[in-house]
Amino acid sequence: MSNYSIGLSGLDAAQKALDIIGNNIANAATEGYHLQRINLTPAYSSQQGPVLLGGGVNIASVTRIIDNLLEQEILRQRSLSEHISQEFNTLRTVETAFGELSAGSGLNAAIDEFYNALAELSAHPTDIIWQNNAVTTAEALAGRFRELGQLLTTLESQIRLEAENTLETINTLIKQIAELNDNIERIELGGAQANNLRDQRDQCITELSKLVGIEIQNREYGVVDVNIGGIPLVIGASATELEVGLQENGQLGITIAGAYNVNSDVQGGRLGGLLSLKNELLSTIHADLDSLATAIIQQINQYHVQGVGTGGSFTELTGWANASENLSDFSTISAGYVYIRVTNISSEEVTRTAIPVLQDDSSDTLSEIASFINGAGVANVSATVNSSNQLTVSADTGYKFDFLPGVISEPTSSNLNGDAGTSIPTVTISGIYTGTENQTFTCTVLDDGQIGNGTLRVKVEIGTDFVKEVNLGQGYAAGDFVDIGYGVKVRFDLDSATGQGILNKDEVFTIEALANSDTSGLLAAVGINTFFSGSSAADIAVCSDISATPARIATALGASMTDNTNVLRMAEMKNQPISSLNTMTPGEFYRQLVTDIGQQLYIKQMRQDNIEGIVQNLISQQNDISGIDINEQAAQLLVYEQMFQAMAKYINTIQSSVSEIMEMI
Repeated sequence: MSNYSIGLSGLDAAQKALDIIGNNIANAATEGYHLQRINLTPAYSSQQGPVLLGGGVNIASVTRIIDNLLEQEILRQRSLSEHISQEFNTLRTVETAFGELSAGSGLNAAIDEFYNALAELSAHPTDIIWQNNAVTTAEALAGRFRELGQLLTTLESQIRLEAENTLETINTLIKQIAELNDNIERIELGGAQANNLRDQRDQCITELSKLVGIEIQNREYGVVDVNIGGIPLVIGASATELEVGLQENGQLGITIAGAYNVNSDVQGGRLGGLLSLKNELLSTIHADLDSLATAIIQQINQYHVQGVGTGGSFTELTGWANASENLSDFSTISAGYVYIRVTNISSEEVTRTAIPVLQDDSSDTLSEIASFINGAGVANVSATVNSSNQLTVSADTGYKFDFLPGVISEPTSSNLNGDAGTSIPTVTISGIYTGTENQTFTCTVLDDGQIGNGTLRVKVEIGTDFVKEVNLGQGYAAGDFVDIGYGVKVRFDLDSATGQGILNKDEVFTIEALANSDTSGLLAAVGINTFFSGSSAADIAVCSDISATPARIATALGASMTDNTNVLRMAEMKNQPISSLNTMTPGEFYRQLVTDIGQQLYIKQMRQDNIEGIVQNLISQQNDISGIDINEQAAQLLVYEQMFQAMAKYINTIQSSVSEIMEMI
């Protein structure tokens, strides 16, 4: 009875359509659900004589209404949005921590206050109030550096932890996608359609795209493969687990669990943002902050180690602990010399000795430096190196030492012999050398004569370069200092026995003048007489002996130890470009660092706003295509309800007709 089959096919189609419409309406608010639509086709027709009779209706399929290209673009844009959002939120935390939005509270203010305190100390180099002020501002500066350094270190640690947690979620989603792939494939191999499972699987993919950038490949029977960063993670029903790893250069990345091929070039999603922060954005900020701290430490220490404070010279100095005693392992030590001054406390006699550093095989470790000092190299001073590679320099009883540059009170060499060895004038040297390089002044007598009489002159040269001629004849009073250039002064005193001072033509004496008493960088590298300790933002600190005794701040370079030359040049660093800071001053470099953070935030905020606009537009398109319109579904519901009622009436009519025919028979 084809009439019954037609009616039953119509009832079945209407019932299935009502089920699908009900499912659509029930999932109208379900995230990731796509509109489903029943597709009906006419059933097989039969030929009866000249008449072609229909066979009812067939359910061809139930279609999930989806635009795959649109869905792929939504995944890509959402992934990019999450990536930028992660970067933006973390950078905003960094900007807030740097505190430059509030006047006077940031590192920039601390830098200015420190250098200003040094400038104020230069005006009052012996005043304990200004010494204490310099220490206080230095400790505040170091504390601010440590706070920021610790913040960045903590953020980097948290980023690794967040990356591990994110990867756990990724691994869970990967397993769910693989399981759903398996279920979908089995159902659709059997000829059915797993539309709801596809939606569940695609929702997992959507959640995955928020965590990391993914690549999707569609296969037969509704199966999809998923790749992350070139790593195939889902192939059909198989899932690959990931874990966090570090490359040799310290960059954070991901790798297949148990493997060692770490990939740090992962883009998109929260994980991509975390890796970008750890490997690029935060590491750059951290490196710049460390560079600034290191530059200030090295420049201040480079000057400080050479000077002395109002406390005077030293009887003992101990450096800090070092990882190695091999001088080649110190990046800031190069071949050169350390010039140590030793003073006899009772006689005030001063000697200066050059300690070789990395000059040969006998001067390339701290122990060998100590051996040179303990040997015949430096009289009245001893040195030791302990198991922590700390260098200690000690003066013998009755002596003290320092590393003052400039000049010492006696000529370095002299062949003055007066008149047959009698009436030799005493040459005394003073002043503060203002040159920028270590030099030797050669002083040559041009005439025979008596100090203070005639045309007696001395020619002063540096190497072969003429400096000036000095009059020691008529008009010069014995015992007066005369300037021979670059701040160096010489005094000629008459022989105490004869009351005369005779110089002979071509007699020569030399004066060694030092602008830098440590051309090797050894003292600052191992912590001898330094102002700051540490090597980065995380560990910068004012040395304990400076904090305990502010009079130890090395304000002076002159032998009288009352001048302000050393603290003045430390204060002037505020306005001096430093090569390691891209030839910027410390303040300029820091302001550039903060400006870069602000620019990055502005750009990322703008990109995030643009992407969010794009995503909203794409979702609107997606809703137009795949979303559930309740009104439309209600209209469809009425159509199939009427169809069902009509088919029921049709079958009832057929049944009545058959019954009447049977009664007639």
